[in-house]
Amino acid sequence: MSHTQPRVLVIRGGAIGDFILTLPAIRLLRENLASCHLEVLGYPGIADLAVSAGLADGTRSLNDPRMALLFARGATMDAELVAYFTSFNLIVSYLYDPDAILRGNLERLGVNALIDMPQKLAHGAGHATEQLARPLQKLALFLEEPQWRLPIFPASVKASKIAIHLGSGSELKNWPMDRWGQLIRDLQDKRPNTQIVCITGEAEEARGTVAAAEIHPSIERWHALPLVELASRLGRCSLFLGHDSGISHLASACGVPSLLLFGPTDPATWAPPQPTVQILQAPEGEMAGISLETVREAVLLLA
Repeated sequence: MSHTQPRVLVIRGGAIGDFILTLPAIRLLRENLASCHLEVLGYPGIADLAVSAGLADGTRSLNDPRMALLFARGATMDAELVAYFTSFNLIVSYLYDPDAILRGNLERLGVNALIDMPQKLAHGAGHATEQLARPLQKLALFLEEPQWRLPIFPASVKASKIAIHLGSGSELKNWPMDRWGQLIRDLQDKRPNTQIVCITGEAEEARGTVAAAEIHPSIERWHALPLVELASRLGRCSLFLGHDSGISHLASACGVPSLLLFGPTDPATWAPPQPTVQILQAPEGEMAGISLETVREAVLLLA
């Protein structure tokens, strides 16, 4: 199907951090394919970040049950979905497709220009952001420094406010909760004019993470906010503290100076790439090995 305006579809599932690490690749497409209409097929709430950053014109949900047919060999697709996929001049897919079933189905529908991602990011093959953009080299699009280290979201005026995300996707990545509590009390003593905000979500509640109000009643709590709203609020903070998590990637993509505590994961591959990020790496990958004194000293230098 021909269109006056080139149409590009990026298919991206995955968690919050995975999606944010892909945004520089989407920005590369947006900036180099002149006047293209770009959509993201992804998870609601997460994919909306591309629109709020000005990198996509619209989104569609991967949660649509009809999308499951994309992974059924030889399936008959809904006519509306056939028209949808074939309306794009280029599709870039980051979906896991080891047996090339998705590719085969899209090609059978008539999708002629499909670029898909290698199935696994490789350790030692560059930062995740670089690896996620590498398939676009087939279009002679190269993601180079410092472009891939730039913030994604527009800069905001910073208030004297420290945002802390208390959790992550894994307990192995979390600093002990009692140390967070003591750090917050120390910050209230040393920086009495700085507002402290704790960010929590369903994962923190499910694990029984202490609510911000239980640490100290004066602390503001942002709980289960839509990601676009959270990005807007984070962009106005003067400092962010967290772990290896999607929310840390969101804060860093907003250009917020960030101190992140890393344990078992490799920051050379997975840490947010923005230059405003400082990493404290746990000895031998054990989060309990990062002392309260080390974190307190680093925070007070930044706050």
